[in-house]
Amino acid sequence: MLFTAGPAAAITGGREAPDSAEARSSVMVLTSKGGACTGVVVARDAVLTAGHCVQGFAENRVHFRDEAGKPVLLEVAARAVHPGYDPDAIRGRTRSIDLALLRSREPLPARFTPAALSDAMPGQGQSLIFGGYGAVRGDDFRSTGKFRLVELPVVEPHGPSRILVWLHAAKAGGCNGDSGGPISDGAGVLAVAAWVQKVCGGLTQGVLVGPQRGWIDRTLATWGSTARWSR
Repeated sequence: MLFTAGPAAAITGGREAPDSAEARSSVMVLTSKGGACTGVVVARDAVLTAGHCVQGFAENRVHFRDEAGKPVLLEVAARAVHPGYDPDAIRGRTRSIDLALLRSREPLPARFTPAALSDAMPGQGQSLIFGGYGAVRGDDFRSTGKFRLVELPVVEPHGPSRILVWLHAAKAGGCNGDSGGPISDGAGVLAVAAWVQKVCGGLTQGVLVGPQRGWIDRTLATWGSTARWSR
């Protein structure tokens, strides 16, 4: 199988933040078809990402660079896609919980810090921090693999939700390669990026992790792992 960081656009209007707390708890998730997503480290051997980065692919790999800058690919020993994930949700206008968990065959290096997850419910206008890997649009993908952050306000186009959070700011937002990236309130990761309207820089949708805490904790328990929750 081919595992490469393929053409995957990244955060628009953000800044590089390789030494941020978010970067220290994030990796890339590669697919057997050459695609790339972002993943949130939730245990030394477990990564939370978007369901569409896992379902439909024969295999995944967890990717990062070691301290010498050399690329590392970790094999995945187990995968779990949320049972509520619907790959046709957008077309069918149905609810989808676009989450997946990966268990790496080897633990991640000690320099990675598992993120604290949060069951906080964001509100209209609240500023959240969104991070992800990939290439900046328009640079021929030369910057693939650089972690970026952007602050975006919460919008509620359909009213408050207990499943999703929407973020939007003019000329800023996520792109395809940021799927699975952390959306944080500064205290913990409260959502995982799942979808961006108009491909790049549009309305960005994240799946709230608090309402899915039961599934996350149960799945990790079967792997002998636990997630850290901020409250």
